[in-house]
Amino acid sequence: MTYHAVTPNALEQEAIILGAVWGMIDNMVNYGLFMKNERFYDTNLMFETRVCAKMFNILLVDFLSPIQIRNKEGMPFGLPTPPPDTKPSNLTYLFYVRQVCANPQLGGVVTELSREVEAFGDWLEATAFVPRVWLPSIDTELDMRVTRIEFLRICGDIAKHNFSRMKGNVVKICRIMAENGHPISERDGYLMLEEFFEWFHTHLFMYHSSTIAEFLNNIRWEVFAYLRPEFERSYKQLPEPQMYTYDVPPLITDEMARSMYWDIMNKSRSRPWFPRFSVTESLKKEF
Repeated sequence: MTYHAVTPNALEQEAIILGAVWGMIDNMVNYGLFMKNERFYDTNLMFETRVCAKMFNILLVDFLSPIQIRNKEGMPFGLPTPPPDTKPSNLTYLFYVRQVCANPQLGGVVTELSREVEAFGDWLEATAFVPRVWLPSIDTELDMRVTRIEFLRICGDIAKHNFSRMKGNVVKICRIMAENGHPISERDGYLMLEEFFEWFHTHLFMYHSSTIAEFLNNIRWEVFAYLRPEFERSYKQLPEPQMYTYDVPPLITDEMARSMYWDIMNKSRSRPWFPRFSVTESLKKEF
């Protein structure tokens, strides 16, 4: 059974999308996973622990994965399905933020939000070149080319699951090896799982983690900027004990959308607690 008897309208869908995206970024870019840093420009972020690094990669996979259609009942909340043969970054939550930018409902100015979304999408779809990847389990050394979004997804799945649940990712690794001129068997794909993770999580993901966090944080800040005028319109001060309320747009009648509207308005009451920052260029030149 689907959650909604009636498909949410565009305004309700936007509240749901922005609530989901802001919440996912809050879970990834925070001071529980990253150390506090005194510098905000020409800087880098450090994870609190290796476990935090794995958790960030796992959470990132959810953000970079398409919303699943279950039981042939269509997308949840009536959201559109990405078109067939679309670019890889449309099979992520960026697709839904792009829908907001194409048809904004709660705000008006989406220029900067759109710019940040497209910058992250372009970065994800770029191909990383990794020279001299040594895979001792299959006695192979090769130069590898793989898109960033693909190795990030594979590494997040390896961090999350046991090898016995890696069939789909092993197939992807075999395809990547073949595309790089070294076809392997499925058995060899399983054998090299840990080595793939060592190369592409411990080295490439860790190298890029500050840049990924910067992209996500920029999107969060631009969602805040986009929603701030709506917050200023909607916020109503009340006497105690309730203290305040929001003038919810009358088109928002769906219970889930109304809850998400309150959530994003509450987040818009103050600036995001993770400050804006820019990563040193030395961490953006390779892979």
